[in-house]
Amino acid sequence: MRRCAVIFDLDGTLTRPNIDFEAIRGEIGVEGPILEAMEAMDPAARRRATEILCRHEREAAEVATLFDGARETVEACRAMGHGVAVLTRNARVTAQRVLARFAIRVDALRTRDDGAIKPSGEPILSICEALGADAARSWMVGDYLFDLQSGKAAGSGTVLMVGEKALPSFADQADHVIRTLAELLPIVDGVCD
Repeated sequence: MRRCAVIFDLDGTLTRPNIDFEAIRGEIGVEGPILEAMEAMDPAARRRATEILCRHEREAAEVATLFDGARETVEACRAMGHGVAVLTRNARVTAQRVLARFAIRVDALRTRDDGAIKPSGEPILSICEALGADAARSWMVGDYLFDLQSGKAAGSGTVLMVGEKALPSFADQADHVIRTLAELLPIVDGVCD
């Protein structure tokens, strides 16, 4: 039984941010979180919004680039014996495409197609159960508030990956803040052993 899982967000965490959420919101005609806005739509409007969102995600997947050390960090976590997963609000087919393009091996993948989404803690609990990991000894690594909220709701540690961006207003809600993925390794090595 694994004692720890390291769960990564995809866009903005393993890959450099390249999805234009403002353009998606504008094309769909919504404000705020896109998936939550789509839930309130009638079936025809939801189908249209899904087509727009999926098109943008497919286009982003084809031009995505990894943050320096992304693949190496994932492999190092696996080599430490930790379960490694990706948890994303993207569609499964898009996430699979990105992981395949960059030959990133994970033990579990959870997408919006699989049920509850971030900021719920349920996806993390589900991943940990599938990997035989203790959620309280596991980590959610992401670049956005929903990643932190999801980790906290599951009772997991949280790591905010900011890359080159300025610190966001919610950075104080993370247990750790990193600018490069290599900085994650001492965090998970020291706690998940």
